Amino acid sequence: MAEKVAPSVDNRLPSYLLKLLKPNYMKLLYHHVISNALYLCLGPLLVLLFPRLSTLTLADLRELPNQPWVNLSAVVTTSTLLMAVATLYAMSRPRPVYLVDFSCYKPTQAHMATRGEIMEHFKKAGTFTDETVAFQHKMLERCGIGDSSYFPRSLLCTPINMSHRTAREEAETVMFGATDELFQKTGVAAADISILVVNCSLYNPTPSYTSMIVNRYKLRKDVMSYNLGGMGCSAGLISIDLVKNLLQVHPNSYAMVVSTENMTLNAYLGNNRSMLVSNSLFRLGGAAVLLSNRRSDRRRSKYQLVHTMRTHRGAEDCSHSCVMQEEDAEGKVGVALSKELMVVAGNALKANISTLGPLVLPMSEQLLFLAAMLLRKVLKLKIRSYIPDFKLAFEHFCIHAGGRAVLDELEKHLELTPWHMEPSRMTLHRFGNTSSSSLWYELSYIEAKGRIRRGDRVWQIAFGSGFKCNSAVWRALNTVLDVHKNPWTDEIHKFPVHVPKVTPILS
Repeated sequence: MAEKVAPSVDNRLPSYLLKLLKPNYMKLLYHHVISNALYLCLGPLLVLLFPRLSTLTLADLRELPNQPWVNLSAVVTTSTLLMAVATLYAMSRPRPVYLVDFSCYKPTQAHMATRGEIMEHFKKAGTFTDETVAFQHKMLERCGIGDSSYFPRSLLCTPINMSHRTAREEAETVMFGATDELFQKTGVAAADISILVVNCSLYNPTPSYTSMIVNRYKLRKDVMSYNLGGMGCSAGLISIDLVKNLLQVHPNSYAMVVSTENMTLNAYLGNNRSMLVSNSLFRLGGAAVLLSNRRSDRRRSKYQLVHTMRTHRGAEDCSHSCVMQEEDAEGKVGVALSKELMVVAGNALKANISTLGPLVLPMSEQLLFLAAMLLRKVLKLKIRSYIPDFKLAFEHFCIHAGGRAVLDELEKHLELTPWHMEPSRMTLHRFGNTSSSSLWYELSYIEAKGRIRRGDRVWQIAFGSGFKCNSAVWRALNTVLDVHKNPWTDEIHKFPVHVPKVTPILS
């Protein structure tokens, strides 16, 4: 006779309970329990006290001061002290910084170039060897950029026109294009701008970028202007952090940040492979952001700045962290960040997270991180460091679209989903690496998709030369519905698209 097999525990449990017992659901349940621990503790207490409280009458309340255990003077003194402390706390809090609105420059069709057209210009330049042309061809196939990004006209013409005049024309086109749109969207007069910060890493002309804006828009004579250069792709968030500090000491002020990069004088026409990445990744783009510390602007502003965090790894940490290309055993060339760079980037990110984490992570994640650290440090158990789940702290992520390798590494390190990475990958595919302004194209994508709801938190992460990792945390003050002046508006229905690891270039 066949022996009967007892049903397993899994078979005896209902399907919905089996689903809840999965690790992901158990962790989510744990998170909700810890996050609502106060309510879970007070709830039963209120239930026990309710029968007693429901019997109280108005006469009982009048007799309350006459009870021997009630000290009216102590109550008054304590209440006064609490009010004084609350007032002092409110007065010492930093001024709120609001992001009224922002704009991203969308070049005209005359600047659009397919990867095939870019390769043709590389060939016509006459300075590249056949091996270098083939190398750039394979980089363009693997970089994650599509066929609709933008190049300055100076690099698309024949012969290539790399001059101070064309570089300045590129700067004015991008910078003024973004700024004009920002003034139109916000309705703020140029004369109301008290603080101006412009960042461009590679091109620093005289007169400066800030002087060009001041003269064009006739800004006030006492405007505080700052021109930041040489800080790489993370300079946009450095500018935001600078403005945040300035707005703490200048009340009732508007500040404008303009983030851009200039390609005309920085294209590389040589044959050193380690310097060719800029030709493949960087594209034309820029953004302008209006910030305010006026409380009257809260109602119409999109976001409030919650935190900024800057970490910088010294030159001794990144002396070998250049962008390199690696050739595999079969001779196929792929674009990758060097191991040294990924180590330095990882260290910068960890330093940023270690400082920012306690400020933004829910208590449930902080407890798990602390428990893992105690098990490793005190009990000497060989377990991995716990990586906090930042998806519980933020609804949206804007990670600098520096290249496919950077995005792949961040997705893996932060354990993000393709949905969270979509704004960064689609920005890289559509607009390329626009340096410090790429974070704003990504936020524009999220807005165009209608994903921003009131109370949502956005984490912007930028990497740059130095090696720097900077981040900013924003909280949405309103549900964003009006996206009529957005670089994605006319084509957002086409995205997301699948971006394979290798996309052949059509001739």
